[in-house]
Amino acid sequence: MSKETKHTSISTLGEFGLIDRLTKNIQLKNDSSVLGVGDDAAILDYRNKQIVVTSDLLTEGIHFNLMYVPLKHLGYKSVAVNLSDIYAMNATPKQITISIAISSKFSVEAIDELYEGIYLACEKYGVDLVGGDTTSSLTGLTISITAIGEVEKDDIVKRSGAQANDLLCVSGDLGGAYMGLQLLERENEVFKVNENMQPQLGGYDYILERQLKPEPRADIIAAFKKMGIKPTSMIDISDGLSSEIMHLCKNSGVGCSLFEDKVPMDLQTKQMAEELNINPLVAALNGGEDYELLFTLPLDDYEKIKNDPDFTIIGHMTEASEGVNLVTTGGSAIPLQAQGWNHGK
Repeated sequence: MSKETKHTSISTLGEFGLIDRLTKNIQLKNDSSVLGVGDDAAILDYRNKQIVVTSDLLTEGIHFNLMYVPLKHLGYKSVAVNLSDIYAMNATPKQITISIAISSKFSVEAIDELYEGIYLACEKYGVDLVGGDTTSSLTGLTISITAIGEVEKDDIVKRSGAQANDLLCVSGDLGGAYMGLQLLERENEVFKVNENMQPQLGGYDYILERQLKPEPRADIIAAFKKMGIKPTSMIDISDGLSSEIMHLCKNSGVGCSLFEDKVPMDLQTKQMAEELNINPLVAALNGGEDYELLFTLPLDDYEKIKNDPDFTIIGHMTEASEGVNLVTTGGSAIPLQAQGWNHGK
């Protein structure tokens, strides 16, 4: 006999009772977190450091589908994607605030599960949750997170520093998150037709994790420091490689040559793309949600990274007059189109 899942209505706790439940076990880790949850505002002390702040909003039905996204994974991912923006500034995240809007379909136990993922991400990346808000929703679940980080003034990296002849580099591999999403969407459509059909997800653990539980590249920032590298520009890949390259070029006032045969992709990404009759390069260029770091380096740093498995040189920056181009395996230069995720759709 199956054990029934407990389902406690949030109304039995009330807003303040829910806040107390979700925050009662918070322990601050960072010296800059002077005062966290429990007052009208948090108090942070950064002394002589530069402060970097970013916000992100995730809305049910737009950014996630709870038919196939576990709440624990959603909590983890909602934190991870914000921390990725902090790392993209060559900074270290220290605090987050979280605001959620919850509909009556969610139980206390469901929100506990969401926060289990949130706290797991905070613990892994050494981040303090120092505030936020809760409210009701008529349409589902919305999560808003603000992440705060610190960086020495001389270490900060923007999108605007790339120069012609800089190397264009990327961490990790691309397209996996998009192909993981396509797999989940396919199996969800099958489930709608036949609820007794078991999802066919075997053999694709990597791309599913890339979609459901992405990891921000804190290790890359640590590697930069160890190798004595400071990128000339950097951005995280949330909206697709092509879109992020266009951002770097626009902000830096340069062009780019991206080489098709240099774009790194995992075997599972290619296999899933073949199964769904999708060009894997399209997934890498336009899929998004990989949360890898795209950055430029001066040529002098080539020797430092050429044999590092975490980095791939995928092109170089050019004069703006040369445009932003994809160089095909046949040697043709095609203007790169930014077709990544459009938040206005």
